[in-house]
Amino acid sequence: MSAPLADHFDRPVHIAVIGGTGLSKIEGYEPVASLDITTPWGKPSAPIQIVEHNGVPIAFLARHGIYHQLAPHEVPARANMAALRHIGVRCVIAFSAVGSLQEEIRPMDFVLPDQVIDRTKGVRPFTFFEGGLVGHVGFADPFDAQVAQVVKGCAAAMQGDGVTLHDKGTLICMEGPQFSTRAESHMYRSWGGSVINMSVLPEAKLAREAELAYQMICMATDYDCWRVGDEDVGVSMVLKYMEANSANAKHLVGAVLDKLSQQEHNDLVLAKHLEGQSVMAVQFMTKPAGRDPEAVKRVEYLFPNFFGSN
Repeated sequence: MSAPLADHFDRPVHIAVIGGTGLSKIEGYEPVASLDITTPWGKPSAPIQIVEHNGVPIAFLARHGIYHQLAPHEVPARANMAALRHIGVRCVIAFSAVGSLQEEIRPMDFVLPDQVIDRTKGVRPFTFFEGGLVGHVGFADPFDAQVAQVVKGCAAAMQGDGVTLHDKGTLICMEGPQFSTRAESHMYRSWGGSVINMSVLPEAKLAREAELAYQMICMATDYDCWRVGDEDVGVSMVLKYMEANSANAKHLVGAVLDKLSQQEHNDLVLAKHLEGQSVMAVQFMTKPAGRDPEAVKRVEYLFPNFFGSN
């Protein structure tokens, strides 16, 4: 019987993996701690697992809970991103099963999206900056191009192992939890959508507000419901393809983590290129006299001494 994991971890953890459908753990990493964190926005989806490989700690968070009990609109995305930021995370690799909206993206292919279209319905809390503190953070490019380059390099090295990566694409994020109607699926195709899921938002928006370098790796499991003659997407189909390709998914994520852990990527892992963006976005909007003390206190959980002496 293994010993219980520690409930604290004293070193900063700079890299995190957010696991979705089909990625419930990281292969080859030894669990060392399980952190039960409470943020000003509540508790994360699950305790944050700290795992180590070659002395490098990685945080792992199950987006939908350890039993996959949270529907997409129930995921506490603010608490998830706040908890990761609070323990030192600055670089996030997120994983998601997706439906393909294009013929050339086949089930079991990986997709590295570079754009997002938001089709959520406004029921998911999507910002840290509200309630007496306004900030408008740029989101023109929702994913981190530098992290994407690392993923592309790892996938290229694994092509002979059956990994096919589409290195760009537009990800449609729908509300769910139901899948698309056929009319919606054809509409998304007409918009230029590449793949569709229910999970990237508001996760990616909150990551940007928290100044985290964030990239999602998607794995296609179906053709949604647009393709004539194909079985319409269902849970059994998604799970079948996830199981069939789980080894490649875990190997790709593991290779990306190994690469990011190298000294040459220190500045990227610390998201130096994003530092200060949120501070600037807020300081130029809400003047000191209008800042709600509770809102300031919440944001300083993410950014200690956010306003300095102001």
